[in-house]
Amino acid sequence: MAVVTDPQPPARTGPAASPDGGRRRVVAMAIWAVAFVAGWFAIGLPTDPAYAFLWIWAATVAWNSARPWRSHLRFARDWIPVVLLLAGYNLTRGFADNGETPHAMELIVADRFLFGWATGGEVPTVWLQQHLYRPGVHWWDVLVSWVYFSHFVVTLAAAAVLWLRDRKRWAAYMRRWGFLCAAGLVTYFLYPAAPPWWAGQNGLLTEVARISTRGWKAFGMHGAGNVLNAGQVAANPVAAMPSLHTAFALFVVLFFLGSTRRRWWPLLLAYPLAMTFTLVYSGEHYMIDVLVGWAYVGMTFLVVGLAERWWAARRARRAECPPSAAEPDRVALTNGPAADRATLGAGWGAERTPVADPSAVPADR
Repeated sequence: MAVVTDPQPPARTGPAASPDGGRRRVVAMAIWAVAFVAGWFAIGLPTDPAYAFLWIWAATVAWNSARPWRSHLRFARDWIPVVLLLAGYNLTRGFADNGETPHAMELIVADRFLFGWATGGEVPTVWLQQHLYRPGVHWWDVLVSWVYFSHFVVTLAAAAVLWLRDRKRWAAYMRRWGFLCAAGLVTYFLYPAAPPWWAGQNGLLTEVARISTRGWKAFGMHGAGNVLNAGQVAANPVAAMPSLHTAFALFVVLFFLGSTRRRWWPLLLAYPLAMTFTLVYSGEHYMIDVLVGWAYVGMTFLVVGLAERWWAARRARRAECPPSAAEPDRVALTNGPAADRATLGAGWGAERTPVADPSAVPADR
């Protein structure tokens, strides 16, 4: 799959390191970091797409602060369609249930069938919370909150790095990401499904706590999840199948896996596994949601990769097919002197009648 869908990036042939990589860059990035922390405590972590886009844009401006403003405006030009797509995605998935009761029992049955042998017949979410969830905040709760937050930043941040380094790879990344979002959104409308915490609130499961943001309280960061909590309250709880949280995590890892040294692969692959634990433990997703999300990632790389190969082959065929060699001669003969046109018919076939030479007509006519 990696060979078909994600070719190795070409060697960079750009200019040498820019002179803006010195003290000016360090100062600019320090200012950005201070502003980010201040906004973090005052407003909350950037989990909204538009809010996250502003911080990422500001980071690219700080990193390349010596470049002209036209360069920074190009970033906005390329990214505004992406932000509008993500905003539309967040808005439209809220209407996915169409006023109907979302699917829940079949997801519970699927989790019990797949993992009940290891959890005593319980769904993994209930089993994990029975063993790990306590009134106090523990270190794994802190880890869970940070991993959960990374979903809103890592995919965009990786895209920003690609935009700075290799715009062609950035375009390939965006095509796959857009397809993955669209596939998930279509599924939300066709199969609206509720997460475990919803099933717990409605008596379909043993009580399930929604604890994805509680870890920040251990550091006194009570406002860190303000934006995220507001989004969770406003969101429609039917976007559980597939889990795009784990799908995004696996997507980013697979996209860069082929260009990363193998000794780093275990660390990269640990990220989607950590996201899976986070979502199942915190009551956000069932394991069946995770597995289907991973399948969507594989489908995305396969479909988009094949489409890219088809498009490249089509362009190559068009470039290798020059105009017919007879056509220029035909045009030249048609537009040539009258004497050449007189023999045109005979040259193309005996059934064509030659045109008479005007000089042969008698003068009295």
